[in-house]
Amino acid sequence: MNRRLPVLFIGHGSPMNAIENNNYTKMLKNLGETIEKPKAILIISAHWLTDGSYIDIQDEPKQIYDFYGFPDELYQLEYKPTGVKKYAQFAYESLKDFGVKSTNQWGLDHGAWAILKHLYPNADIPAFQLSLNHNFTPEEHYKLGLKLKTLREQGFLILGSGNIVHNLRKIKFDSDTSPYDWAIEFDSYIAKALTNNDHEALLNYKNQGITEKLSLPTDEHYLPLLYIAALKEADEKVSFLYEGIELGSLSMRSFMIS
Repeated sequence: MNRRLPVLFIGHGSPMNAIENNNYTKMLKNLGETIEKPKAILIISAHWLTDGSYIDIQDEPKQIYDFYGFPDELYQLEYKPTGVKKYAQFAYESLKDFGVKSTNQWGLDHGAWAILKHLYPNADIPAFQLSLNHNFTPEEHYKLGLKLKTLREQGFLILGSGNIVHNLRKIKFDSDTSPYDWAIEFDSYIAKALTNNDHEALLNYKNQGITEKLSLPTDEHYLPLLYIAALKEADEKVSFLYEGIELGSLSMRSFMIS
């Protein structure tokens, strides 16, 4: 019998975290050493938006360097899990009745591998992605998240990768990188909703007016959180693994439900 694994939402921030050694990456390393080893990992990343919902099925998912202008060291970093196909196929079979399709045209984008590089550095656990359907409402994302419970019960680790606050245009590169007031307000609003199990507040995040508009000029970095929240059972709690707003407008808040 499989034990119910935790589910995770990880604020991924800059791709540079993949090669850095800081408190955030130490948290990921410790987390990977602490939680029970999963059969496979399904990642919902902010960086794979599609017309429809897709599971990527490849035995060795290609590594996608979906960023520009970073040091060469980052483009030389490799993360290549193998033996993935049968688990991705199993996930597809579990979800196809809910409109999910299959493809072999993606791989692992940096929203996935930059986290996994610290979480499971040996790339010894099969990992694959579920896309974000850009036509979905927040409620539809949440409902698809509910359908992932079967995979969780089968020993899959479900991981959402994004940022609660993500405004690249407002990033501060000068000496003052303190968080904007609106970033603190929105991040705190979501944290409170998670703690209070207020999923209506999570779904109605756009009701927060200007703080939401500034925190999420586009919402793809927030949407993976809805998949993870949907998986919370009545007997489970939310634990914050990491908190902080970097460069003024990037929330690195990460949490576990267990």
